[in-house]
Amino acid sequence: MSDEGRQRREEGTGRWVGPRRQAGDTALGAHADPPAPGDVSSPGAAVDEAIGSHADPPAAGQPAAGPGPILTHLDSAGQARMVDVSVKDITARSATATGRVLLSAAAVAALRDGTVPKGDAVAVARIAAVQGAKRTPDLIPLCHPIGLHGVDVDLTIADDGVVIEVTARTADRTGVEMEALTAVTVGALALIDMIKAVDPAATITDVMVTEKTGGKSGRWSRS
Repeated sequence: MSDEGRQRREEGTGRWVGPRRQAGDTALGAHADPPAPGDVSSPGAAVDEAIGSHADPPAAGQPAAGPGPILTHLDSAGQARMVDVSVKDITARSATATGRVLLSAAAVAALRDGTVPKGDAVAVARIAAVQGAKRTPDLIPLCHPIGLHGVDVDLTIADDGVVIEVTARTADRTGVEMEALTAVTVGALALIDMIKAVDPAATITDVMVTEKTGGKSGRWSRS
């Protein structure tokens, strides 16, 4: 029998393949056998195996699998809501937030010299910060209207701009972090409005809560 008529062992499989199978494979293109359990069957499967596959999202109305943070501002249907805090104790609470407005050297000099064309930018920013704290529930949809009992605003002119620090205080059932953050942001916006003719590139940055006190969690500090 000629070499073409003999069966030969197919490379990589150990199977014996006759001449007709060989000719068919050559003409049509061989198809790999289904992979054994645990084998990678496609490039996409190879990627899944390398980085870990992700389960499909849960069907509508079904809870997500596995532990995770509880989003209290969502109800059981996933709709936004204002959290009921009526059962919480009234305690003294405070929050401090800071932020920066980065300015050009010319703008910093104008602030220090009192030559800002629109007037006293620092004074306007301070009042705007207090107003922003009082109007927080109107700006943040799910924020509770609370009794805001004190707002301290400090603006420091530095070589690269202005540092704004706000401490908000209350005696209520929920905290004042959002009031402090809003005050810093509104104060920074008012400052930019006053100084933009001198420095149109003024930038608000690093707005964050640095400390909070009161409530169930007590004192928290970023440092």
